Amino acid sequence: MNFIMDESLGFIINRTAIAVKKEFTKRLKTLNLTPEQWSILNRLGEQDGLLQKDLAEKTYKDQPNTARILDKLEKKKLVRRADNPEDRRAFLIFLTDRGKEVRESIIPITTLLNEDAAAGLEKPEYNQLIKLLDKVYKNLS
Repeated sequence: MNFIMDESLGFIINRTAIAVKKEFTKRLKTLNLTPEQWSILNRLGEQDGLLQKDLAEKTYKDQPNTARILDKLEKKKLVRRADNPEDRRAFLIFLTDRGKEVRESIIPITTLLNEDAAAGLEKPEYNQLIKLLDKVYKNLS
């Protein structure tokens, strides 16, 4: 049996993800943020006041990693933890005003990154690519 790595879906997706993350990291460097921190800020911008557990699920991160990211974001005064009136053991996570400003400043950066990554793709090709990658993800979930 012959296996050609350059034709492997997993290898190609991983190689692409690494390239996108590397470029995004470079573009966020001046803001002293990581792509992982951005994912937390952006999810909170979409829905503020999430439980840490829900935030981990929505960013596809495990809870210990999410806690470490939140600690760093809290030190940077971009998020705050608040008591959860329904469960004293869990905290609700909110963006601070500064966190909202930083998130807004990153949106053009990530928009341009997506445009650069999709250069040469027509809109229908881009839409099809997103649909196909989502299908691959659902096949494995």
